[in-house]
Amino acid sequence: MSVDPLSDALAVADARSVFSGGFTAGGDWAIRLRGRDRLKVNAVVRGGCLLVREPAGEPLRLTEGDVVISDGGQPYTLCSRPGVEPTDSEDVVMDPATRMGRLGPGEDVDVVCVSGHIDLSRDRGDLLRRALPELVHVRADSPEAGVLRWLIGQLAAEMRTRRAGVELVSAQLAQLMFVQVLRVCLAESDGLPPGWLRAIADERLAPALRLMHGDPAHPWQLEELARAAAMSRTTFAVRFKEAAGVPPLTYLLNWRMNLAARALRQDTAPVGALARSVGYTSESAFSNAFKRAVGVAPRRYREEALARS
Repeated sequence: MSVDPLSDALAVADARSVFSGGFTAGGDWAIRLRGRDRLKVNAVVRGGCLLVREPAGEPLRLTEGDVVISDGGQPYTLCSRPGVEPTDSEDVVMDPATRMGRLGPGEDVDVVCVSGHIDLSRDRGDLLRRALPELVHVRADSPEAGVLRWLIGQLAAEMRTRRAGVELVSAQLAQLMFVQVLRVCLAESDGLPPGWLRAIADERLAPALRLMHGDPAHPWQLEELARAAAMSRTTFAVRFKEAAGVPPLTYLLNWRMNLAARALRQDTAPVGALARSVGYTSESAFSNAFKRAVGVAPRRYREEALARS
């Protein structure tokens, strides 16, 4: 039986952290980072700057060791101060060896930032994007930030030294940074929107979630799940919907469809066998449920996934 729904969800989403580079800056500077339908990550290695979300967002002060994750829906600007005309990120000249750009006229290096993104293309962004707020700000002085600071330092060192294996190590460090940010979100779950991440953070719901994740093919009933959480049916149903944003059995259905989508992307098992693995005795019933949830039939989804890969 699964005991770690967070690892389950990350595996099903096939989320991949991709390190893309960074920049150094001195004097007055600003850079606009546009939404790309993916989660954007920025970490301040040295110094500090302002983050301004568009349109007309209030400036957010970032200091050394801070990390932010944006949902990619709206552009935002990193800058030394408000009012500086921003350079578009695509216009920044990058050093091909270090993948670092230079901003501002100053000779000194006042700020160092590293950047990356979370690739959501494999699950079309649904599982992760709905679970996170528009902007996650992890402050360097937060109780959970110690590991994150170490990871940022290691990533900066990899960029600076460019030792053998730098691409693999950077990708793994970026992935660990993302997981640590999610752990921070779990520790501060009051700021999360309703979704699977907020549900995972609720210790009262954890036993029911472990049952659904551990045996998704089982025909779970509301009574069984409520009993596992030591609540009445009504109390459990209300609390679960408030946390997850959907009723318990709808969550189970969505989880089964996410598992099925990953299986369709990753292997060639017959659709009928896949249907049984997520609790359907009829291939046609599974196909209809999958099409309602995902928008295309299972075989078409597999064909599209193969074409993209």
